[in-house]
Amino acid sequence: MHIDVSDEYVEVRLARWQKLLGLLRDIRVARTDVSDVRVVEDPLREAMSSGIKVGLRLPWLYYVARTIHLDEAFIVRRGVPGLSFAVDNDTSLRRVLVSTHEADALVQQLQAS
Repeated sequence: MHIDVSDEYVEVRLARWQKLLGLLRDIRVARTDVSDVRVVEDPLREAMSSGIKVGLRLPWLYYVARTIHLDEAFIVRRGVPGLSFAVDNDTSLRRVLVSTHEADALVQQLQAS
């Protein structure tokens, strides 16, 4: 997985195996549609407490999944902080949470604009 932040978009590009096992595709959101950006210290716990999910779920280890209503996406793993952001557009996706060692820097970059 790779997170790319440009002037126009926030893009989460998944590896092929993550797409297949997680029943997801790459996520691309316009920067103008991104809000409520924050670092989540324990993203795995937040993913586990969010209700029923579809996709790859290894409790207390790794999640590549979406909620059953498809409104939240999780690509998280144990021991790695998460970048969380809300999506404010007309799609069904409302929130994204991804584990990355660069979570702090990405939050600062996204909040700067």
